[in-house]
Amino acid sequence: MARPAARGTAQGAGSGVRGQFIGRQRELKSLRADIERAGLDTLSGRKAPRARVLLVAGRPGSGRSTLAAELARQLDGDYPGGVLRARLAEPAGYAVPTERTVRDLLGDLGVTPRPGADEDELTGLLRGALAERRCLLLLDDAGDAEQVDPLIPDNPDCLVVAVAQGPLTGIADVRPCTVGGMDPKSAIELLGRFTGEVRITVDPQAAESLVEQCGGQPAAMVLAGGWLAARPNASVADAAKRLRGLPDDPEQPVGARPVAKAFRLAHESLPAPAARMLRLLALAPAGLVDPNTASALAGCSFADAALALADFASLGLLRVVRDGTPEERPEEQSSTRTGPDDDLYEVPGCLVPLLHEAMTAHDRPNEIELARARMLERTVRLLHACRGSTEPEGSEARRRLAGLPRTLRFTSPEAAGRWLAARLHALSAAARLAAADGELDTLARRLIAALVRALVAHRGAQSTVPELYELHQLVLDMAERRGLHRERAAALLNLADLDARTGRKDAALTRYRSALEAGRLANDPYATGRAMESVAGAYQELGDWERAADWYGRALSQRLARGELADGTRLYGRLGAVHTYAGRYGDALRGWRAAAAGYRRLGDLPGHARALSEVARVQEYAGRPRESLRTCEEAVDCARHAGDVRLQAALRLRLADTLDRLGDPTAARLHRSAAEQLLETEASGLRNP
Repeated sequence: MARPAARGTAQGAGSGVRGQFIGRQRELKSLRADIERAGLDTLSGRKAPRARVLLVAGRPGSGRSTLAAELARQLDGDYPGGVLRARLAEPAGYAVPTERTVRDLLGDLGVTPRPGADEDELTGLLRGALAERRCLLLLDDAGDAEQVDPLIPDNPDCLVVAVAQGPLTGIADVRPCTVGGMDPKSAIELLGRFTGEVRITVDPQAAESLVEQCGGQPAAMVLAGGWLAARPNASVADAAKRLRGLPDDPEQPVGARPVAKAFRLAHESLPAPAARMLRLLALAPAGLVDPNTASALAGCSFADAALALADFASLGLLRVVRDGTPEERPEEQSSTRTGPDDDLYEVPGCLVPLLHEAMTAHDRPNEIELARARMLERTVRLLHACRGSTEPEGSEARRRLAGLPRTLRFTSPEAAGRWLAARLHALSAAARLAAADGELDTLARRLIAALVRALVAHRGAQSTVPELYELHQLVLDMAERRGLHRERAAALLNLADLDARTGRKDAALTRYRSALEAGRLANDPYATGRAMESVAGAYQELGDWERAADWYGRALSQRLARGELADGTRLYGRLGAVHTYAGRYGDALRGWRAAAAGYRRLGDLPGHARALSEVARVQEYAGRPRESLRTCEEAVDCARHAGDVRLQAALRLRLADTLDRLGDPTAARLHRSAAEQLLETEASGLRNP
C-alpha cells in the first residue's frame, strides 16, 4: 500500500493547525457530493475512461492543502489501494518535473522503473500500476493542467484530488471547489487554539474584528494567533489594532493582503537577529530547513538556530516535518537531538515570496550572497560526512569524521541514509540553485560531486541513475556557460556512461565524441584517451568491429606515446578481443600476445595468465589445437605461480576440452578431476578460514 505522506512535505497553513480539523464542512460536503455525482460520460451512456478529478482551488494560505488532506483522510477507507501524495511545485513556485513526480509515485507503489526510462515510459508504468488499484491521488500545488493530466489514472475507480490556485483548463469534467475565507465561527475557533478561550470570551467583538482583518484566511489567522500566543498579556484587540494600523501593500493582490499584513506583524515583532534569520530562510532549498541550514545562513551557533526554528514553528512561521510527516504540535518536538538528522522544518509556500521581498528590502546583496555560500559550504561538509559514514571502521575517512563537531556527525550509516533520503529533494534543489548562480560555480561543482558520491555510497550507482543524470547535466551546463572545456569533457563522459549503462548506445556514442572534442580543446590527455576508449567501446557494443578496432588503435597509440605501459597493455587486450569477435584471428593473436608480453613486463602474473588463456582460445578458434594446448599449459603454469586457484581450474577445464577434441579422453579426465579438486579446496578454505 502507498505511504501515508509524501516525501519531505508538510501540509499548508490552514484549519488543521494544532489539533483537529476546524470548519470547512460546507466545502467537504460539496466535494463528497461531487464524487457521487454522475459525470458527463455516465450521462451520455458511456463508461468513464479515466479517474474523476476534484479541484480544490484557492490562494496559498487559504487552507486549500489542509482541506484536500482532510478529504483524503476521510476517504482513505474507501480506497483500499491507498492514498498517494505528490507535490507538483516547490515552495518557491518552481514546477517539479513530471518525470520526478512519477518516479516518486512509482516508488510509493513499489514499482521500480528501468534505469534511464523517459517520461512517456514512466507515465505508462504509472497508468499500468493504477489500472487494477482503487487509489486516491492527492496532487498538491498544481500549476496547470499539463502537470496533472499525465498523472490521471485510466481507471474510473480511482480519484484525483488536485490543489491549485486557478482552474485546470483542458481536463474534462473537473469538479472545482473554490476555497475562500473561513466562516467567522470556525476562524475564531482556530484563533482560540493559540490564545485560549479566555481572551476570546472577554472580547468577542475584538475577535470578530481580528478575523475580519485577516480576511478569514487560515494562514493570516495562524500568524496573528502566534503573535498573541507569544504575548500572554496582549489582548485580541491589541492584535486587531496592530493589524489595522499596518498599511496595505498596493502591489499585492487584494486576496493576498491579509496574509502579507499578518506576516509583517510577525516579522516586525521579532528581535533583529531572529528577524534576519527568518528572512534568510527564503534561501533554503525547496523550502526545507534544519538547524544546520539555519545556523549556516545566519552565521550563528547550531544551538541558537535550533531554538530559533522552534520559536518560528510556535509562531506559525514554520512547520515541523519529521520522517516526511507534518507535525501537528510543534511545541511537543524534542529538544535533545543535536545532530545533522535533527528536526526538519518547512517554510510555508505562502510565506516564501514575502520572505524574499523582506530579504531584498532589509539585507544587502553581498550579505545574501555570503549567507548562500555558507549554507552550500555546510551542505558540502554534511555530504562528505554522509558518505564517510559508509566507510569501514578504522579507515582514514572515519578518522576524519571523528574530528568533526557533533552537529556534523552521523550516529550510524543508517542515520546518514535517512538524512539523505529525507533531504534529497532539498539537496537536489541546492545543487540547481548553486549551478544557476554564476558566482558560485566552484562551490556548485564541489556540492554536486559530494552529492553524487553520497548517493552512490548509500544507494548504489544503478538505483540513482535519474539523480545522476540531473546532477551531471548541471555540471555540463555550468561548464558550457563558463567555457570550461575540461569540466565539459568530464560531464559528457559521465552522462555518456549513464547512457551506455541504460542501453542508450547511440546517445552514448554521440556524447563520447563530444567529450573527445572537449578534451582536445582542453589539451587534457586523460579525457581524450578515456573518450577514445569509450568511443571504441560504444562501437563494440553496437557490433561495429571495424570502427571499434580503429578507435582502440588510436587510444593505444596515445598511451604508448606517453609511456603508459599498463593502459597500453590493457588496450592490446581490447584490440585482441575485438579482432576475435570479427573473426580476424591473426590480428587477434598479435593483440593478445602483445598484452601477455606487457603483463609479463609489469610483473602481473594473473594478467599474464589470462592473456595467455585468450591466446589459447584464439588459436583453438583458428584451427590450431596443438598450439592452443601448449599455450594453455603455459597459462596453467603461470596461474599456479600467481596463486589464482579459480583461473587454474578454468584453464584446466579448457585443457580438458581441447584434449577431448584431440582424441585424448584420459588426459582430459585427469585435468577435469584436477579442476574439481582445486575448486573443492578453495571452497573448503572459504568455509574454514
